[in-house]
Amino acid sequence: MRYSKLTSMICALAMALFALPAQANTKATLCVFDIIGASGDIYNMMKDYKTAALQWGVDINLKVYTDEKIAAEDLKAGQCDAAAITGIRGRQFNQYTGSLDSVGALPSYKHVQLVLQVMASGKVNDKLVSGQYEVMGIAPMGAAYLFVKDRTIDTVGELSGKSISVMEYDEAQAKMASRVGMSPVMSDITNFAGRFNNGSVDICFAPVAAYSALELYKGMQPNGGIVDYVLGQLSLQIIARKDRFPAGFGDKSRKYMTGQFDRAMRIIENANSEVDSKWWIRIPEADKVRYDEMMRESRIELRDQGVYDPAMMTLLRKIRCSLDGSRAECVNPLE
Repeated sequence: MRYSKLTSMICALAMALFALPAQANTKATLCVFDIIGASGDIYNMMKDYKTAALQWGVDINLKVYTDEKIAAEDLKAGQCDAAAITGIRGRQFNQYTGSLDSVGALPSYKHVQLVLQVMASGKVNDKLVSGQYEVMGIAPMGAAYLFVKDRTIDTVGELSGKSISVMEYDEAQAKMASRVGMSPVMSDITNFAGRFNNGSVDICFAPVAAYSALELYKGMQPNGGIVDYVLGQLSLQIIARKDRFPAGFGDKSRKYMTGQFDRAMRIIENANSEVDSKWWIRIPEADKVRYDEMMRESRIELRDQGVYDPAMMTLLRKIRCSLDGSRAECVNPLE
């Protein structure tokens, strides 16, 4: 009887040990850009990512940055094994996924969801590796709009002669601004909002989350607004030095991040709910059709200039046409 009890205890102990999660045998530093810092939504999302990564054999140390440029530079220098940064900033590491944020390419969050499912499907894994870097996950950061100081600016023609803060590292923003006659003022994440709020520029391009986080409502007072046309969809991308992570980690990571879509959308919706409806500048549907065509012409030009990746442009066009086959580009596919 005593032998039987001892055997049972040993079996139970063995089962309990085998039930424990595998111990992480790889350590890595993930540098996280969150303009709010350690209390921000992106950093909180990455804390849960850290927990999930333990199950994949990696013990991640999180390091938060409020200046995205420094996070990207530290990734280049090898001080970060991976970095969670915007797709626009990440274009220097992977042009394919860096072209997700292209102008006017994803009109709605349904479009975003479909393309992120493709990114995690395994079908385009070869395009997610560029040199020593691998894109290990993508999540939406929200649609971006034009914030203007003068709400009478509701047509493309009225943009001419206006000054706009554009990210100095995003060639596409500057080219697009110049194309419609605006004067681009080179800025970065640390000063673009301040320039708009203090009146140094007439317009800025930003996601709705910046309305509260960067107090853009100050720059819109008293007669400004937000032009209700999606100029682009910003993305959060985890870009890693692939040799510092075990084989198979990227696939697990991408699938996990795709599963965070609903959580990311709740963050975006919360930010949207903070915007007083009075700020929205509605534009006619007929004008939106004209803007869609202008965005397409811009994407083609930027693709031909080597800014946007041709394969990504084709994928995004197919996704747009899968949701709305009546679009002119579906009959005459130039992307």
